Amino acid sequence: MQIHTHTDKNIEGGERLGLHVQTLLQAKLSRFRENITRVEAHLSGESSQKVRTDSKKCVLEARPAGMQPLVVTHVAETLDHAISGAAEKMERLLDGTFGQLHDLKGRTATVGEQLD
Repeated sequence: MQIHTHTDKNIEGGERLGLHVQTLLQAKLSRFRENITRVEAHLSGESSQKVRTDSKKCVLEARPAGMQPLVVTHVAETLDHAISGAAEKMERLLDGTFGQLHDLKGRTATVGEQLD
């Protein structure tokens, strides 16, 4: 599973941030590594004049093999909370997505196959 980190002009990127994102996502999503080819993390800073807060946004895009990409977004006051929140959302989404490939009898469907 490859992990790529992208930042906008409002986020200080760098090797340290990329390593942090990679470590966190590998820990959260490691059990899906056989099913996912790549995860893209898009980090951005959002300023709101009305509320006068600076929030951070993390958009995660997971690319399961043979399926359409799955995307989640989380906005928080800190970049770390945004990344952690998005990782938790992605974990739940992947649980639901890959959990639907198993029926009650324990059979496993391949991607695109319907279980009777």
